[in-house]
Amino acid sequence: MEKIRRKYNHYEHVYLYNFDYLISKLRNMIRGYKHTEAAPLLDKIVFNKVKEGLGGNLRLILSGAAPLSSSVETFLRVVTCANVVQGYGLTETCAGSFCARPDELSMIGTVGPPLPIIDVCLESVPDMEYDALAKIPRGEICIRGKGLFSGYYKREDLTKEVLVDGWFHTGDIGEWQPDGSMKIIDRKKNIFKLSQGEYVSVENLEATYGLSFCIDAIWIYGNSFESFLVAVINPNVESLKKWAEFNGLSGDIYKLCGKPEVKAWILEELKRMAKEKKLRGFEFIKAIHLDPRPFDMERNLLTPTYKKKRDQFLKYYQEVIEDLYESARSSCRT
Repeated sequence: MEKIRRKYNHYEHVYLYNFDYLISKLRNMIRGYKHTEAAPLLDKIVFNKVKEGLGGNLRLILSGAAPLSSSVETFLRVVTCANVVQGYGLTETCAGSFCARPDELSMIGTVGPPLPIIDVCLESVPDMEYDALAKIPRGEICIRGKGLFSGYYKREDLTKEVLVDGWFHTGDIGEWQPDGSMKIIDRKKNIFKLSQGEYVSVENLEATYGLSFCIDAIWIYGNSFESFLVAVINPNVESLKKWAEFNGLSGDIYKLCGKPEVKAWILEELKRMAKEKKLRGFEFIKAIHLDPRPFDMERNLLTPTYKKKRDQFLKYYQEVIEDLYESARSSCRT
């Protein structure tokens, strides 16, 4: 019995300090060492279980479709005992155009250098303040080469839009790294990809949700590191006041916009509209912020023709967006 107890305490000790060992292993990986002194034991007790769960022979994990955060990529490298790399490409470029090197830990968080079959350049996007000639080059990724598509089927107009002088304009914003790898940092077009790889046409969604009687204007946001959409809404003042009066809520429009009951009501109306228009699950809005002040040019949110400046919306509502995602994740955990 004493022997069994000592053995149990030994493993309890190992599990207690496995997080420290994980950090130690990671540090040694960065230095170029495969194992620490404790790594074989840690691999046998903890990480090999993950490895066996993935078949036992895993050597390489290649991620595409949407970017992995650096923390996720690093964590997977440690716990799977395998190389994890990211790649980038589009259907129009016959898939893979970039791929990170598994032996270069400095490329974590990037899609690596371009493959030899293509040429790549960055094109400045002044409206979004991306300069391809700056000290840190940033701009739209443009690709040319023999792997490029010849055009969209029976859509010469779209082909001319994206193919200019032999360069395919991807619509993705990249940043060259000092080691020659590329990091995807933004999206130029009003189409973005969620973390599960689904594309979202934001203007179409805003037009659909904009049909709801309870809102005057809506800005929808999502990115490649999140799996759901959030929105900032200008509520319809008249509808809101009538609903508040009917439900016994008092206060001016600013106070009403801060009440959880009002947000829940508008969110339910958006959900009803999404079901009515047969939107897909990832197109449903999960969290909203109500701004009683209409979107305007004074805050640089709209152009003179009343088009949304999406990059300015994100800058202005950055803290609001972060709070929406955090609160939505917290409610899911509870």
